[in-house]
Amino acid sequence: MPEEFSPEKAQQAIENGIAEAQEYLSDPTKLNELMKQLEQTVKELPETAAAALQRIPLMADMVKGYVTQEYTEVSPKVVASLVSAVIYLVTSKDLINDNIPVLGIVDDVAVVALAMKINEAELDAFEQWRNQKQNPETKAAEPQAEAPAEEPAAEPKTPEPPVELQTPEAPAQV
Repeated sequence: MPEEFSPEKAQQAIENGIAEAQEYLSDPTKLNELMKQLEQTVKELPETAAAALQRIPLMADMVKGYVTQEYTEVSPKVVASLVSAVIYLVTSKDLINDNIPVLGIVDDVAVVALAMKINEAELDAFEQWRNQKQNPETKAAEPQAEAPAEEPAAEPKTPEPPVELQTPEAPAQV
């Protein structure tokens, strides 16, 4: 008889995998292989399970963005918990054996779904960041408070000379 599964056990599975997740995060080759396994695993999931995990591509993009330092507005602990859930999904470290029809994937889906739910605010923030990055005009299109009444046109200003940025290789000349 399979071990009884609960949200507490799902949370424990995520926490137990944090150290291993940190190993993956410190090895880009290993992490890339894990992401490939994730993609393949999701393709093989029954439709109902895949529907419950529809934000996996977003989660994977956030992890990749964090590792490449393109997206750093997230805690390393959040990223490690998401990677821990991915490891749980793609490996055979299960509370319920994957060979048991239907029940075998329930714990996998539950662990990943819980990790995404716990980190939902961070996933939402990443999604918003990514959307703004991909479509910069959406920021301008957001509803704004009423625009102030137009002021009379001001005198045209003479353009200021461009400011030169200083770099360590090229010190500013005085």
